[in-house]
Amino acid sequence: MKHTLLALAIVASVSAFSASSAHAQPRPVLIDRVVAIVNDEVITRHELNNQKRAVLSQLKRQGVTPPPEADLDAQVLERFINERVQLQYAKENGIRAEDETVTAALQNIANQNKMSMQQFASTLRADGLTIEQFREELKNDIILNRIRDREVDSRVVVTDTEIEGFLTTSKLQGQLQSEYQLAHILVLVPEQATPEQVESRKKRAEEALKQVKGGTPFSQVAAVFSDTNDAAQGGALGWRKADRLPTIYAEAAEKLPVGGTSEVLRSANGFHVLRVIDKKTSKEEKTVVEQNKVRHILVRVNELVGEAEARSKIERLKARISSGSTFEEIAKLNSEDTSAPRGGELGWISPGETVAEFENAMKSATVNTVVGPVRSQFGFHLIEVMERRNQDVTTERTRQAARAALRERKSDEAYQSWLREVRDRATIEIKLTES
Repeated sequence: MKHTLLALAIVASVSAFSASSAHAQPRPVLIDRVVAIVNDEVITRHELNNQKRAVLSQLKRQGVTPPPEADLDAQVLERFINERVQLQYAKENGIRAEDETVTAALQNIANQNKMSMQQFASTLRADGLTIEQFREELKNDIILNRIRDREVDSRVVVTDTEIEGFLTTSKLQGQLQSEYQLAHILVLVPEQATPEQVESRKKRAEEALKQVKGGTPFSQVAAVFSDTNDAAQGGALGWRKADRLPTIYAEAAEKLPVGGTSEVLRSANGFHVLRVIDKKTSKEEKTVVEQNKVRHILVRVNELVGEAEARSKIERLKARISSGSTFEEIAKLNSEDTSAPRGGELGWISPGETVAEFENAMKSATVNTVVGPVRSQFGFHLIEVMERRNQDVTTERTRQAARAALRERKSDEAYQSWLREVRDRATIEIKLTES
């Protein structure tokens, strides 16, 4: 629920009459109040309490002892503000989540939990959440993911030189790949922070570390001190391969024993405390996969061409091939894919590189036999496997893994920097402690 600045004090006067005192004076009753202003929007105590209930439920599922109420209020509000500034940015820049997308995502979550929508709604109600509230949260999550994809991930570039350097370093470290189960605390520092602000944030991180060393569970300290969205999960990052971690974390984790906690670490984004919950290693093995050399013809289904019309067209094209026309000729003239100029050729395809419907048809097809129509999200396909082979793709997969690892590492760091910039540009007034 959004509020304007006119709602800075939301108080209703309720007349309290009793049988013995018909002339009792009206008594002001506090209905709600503002706890923060983010640009031209307010966050009310009611909204904060709703968020807090969700966090408490999450902490309970994680087995994390909730922090003191005042600390939890401040921490939840901080994450609420971070979310609000991003959603405002999305609105200003036309980033949204379509109703159909949200509905599909909601149905998918219910399916993953092996529930009908009615059962899923009942489960949510048992946790104090309506299906409408969950849907709104899901919609916001989709928008936040789209923001990250558009404003951060899409701008992350990994060069061949970086990949070569990464692989060289990995080889010097041997063939064993470390994997860590981690938890962390991040105390963010504003981009244009004054020396006094930096020192204040550093002391906050040092206090967090002091509490951990004093015996307070790491998860509880993270829930109080960390400025990240995973704070409600005790700062848990789960299992991460060393090459997928920010450099500062990878270097610290390598030196720490299981159960060990780092000193306060400094990065461009702020101050960190890292805990290694567990670690393991695995040896890289040779990767051999079955590859198919494939060509296809695609007739798309869209707002101009319906399902029945597209199927009819693809069946006519298949009949022409059966009557003697070449696949290459039909593909060049009729396929609605970028491969059309090449006669529909897609080259050698490894498992996982195409959508499931296409891959399943391709794997079951006999070489030099046209199969289809095959329906995918793009439309109807005719598919022909020209050759099939077993191929050692270890080097190729290693480079792909290196590129993915570097992208993930850069993306995490870039996202935190971008969020700091957006947050610093916002006008924020916190009124949490005001009566």
